[in-house]
Amino acid sequence: MIVQSNLLPSWLAVLLSEKFFNACIIHEEERKNEKNIYCLDCCISLCPHCFDPHQSHRLLKIRRYVYQDVVKLSDAAKLIDCALVQSYTSNGAKVVFLNQRQLPKNYRIHGKVCITCDRNLQDAYLYCSLSCKIDHVIKTEGGLSQYLRECNSMAPPDPNSDDGLRTPNSVLEPAGSVTSVRTSSGSGGYGELGCISLACTATTEIVRKKRSSLLRAACRPVISPVLEISAGRKKGTPHRAPLH
Repeated sequence: MIVQSNLLPSWLAVLLSEKFFNACIIHEEERKNEKNIYCLDCCISLCPHCFDPHQSHRLLKIRRYVYQDVVKLSDAAKLIDCALVQSYTSNGAKVVFLNQRQLPKNYRIHGKVCITCDRNLQDAYLYCSLSCKIDHVIKTEGGLSQYLRECNSMAPPDPNSDDGLRTPNSVLEPAGSVTSVRTSSGSGGYGELGCISLACTATTEIVRKKRSSLLRAACRPVISPVLEISAGRKKGTPHRAPLH
């Protein structure tokens, strides 16, 4: 996170700096113990097993998209003005990134870019993440007060839902290569992620060919060696036994 934490409300400073999806130390022996829920009242991350004591609190579900932390746009908009922050579609819901992402080496910039970190954007947006917008607003306006929303309650997320753990196979943003992959949101993706997609396709084709070969081999009728030898012999002219 770029923004100084002392310029942010405590819930927002912790949200942008917290490491989500680590295993919960308290419930390390339990299954599904990733910390993917954020309590806005206590400013801590929770796993599904920590959920019960915080049911009456304002809870925010953290999700993952291309291995990065995102939140639903509808949830984030209850807390802060998300205008001009680029959103993406993940598992049927619009999401926004919490923090800016590191640009890969040899990143090719073209067209519209994020004001804060120069990541490529679609034309309708100015920021690639919430932290990029927060950073720019504080630098230019000195504070966030007019962008924060008053939210007294939030519908509790389903602690047993695993939709936050899914990462789509699509690629989000350009990464500086020529090969392009389209995403569910319409953004173009380039570079090593595109290569991974092509490699996966090639691997799938190889597996299909191997399976076809195995099926053909399995369906081929089995002929015993004796029958093969018999089938290969030509019938000679029959001879009568001599009469005595």
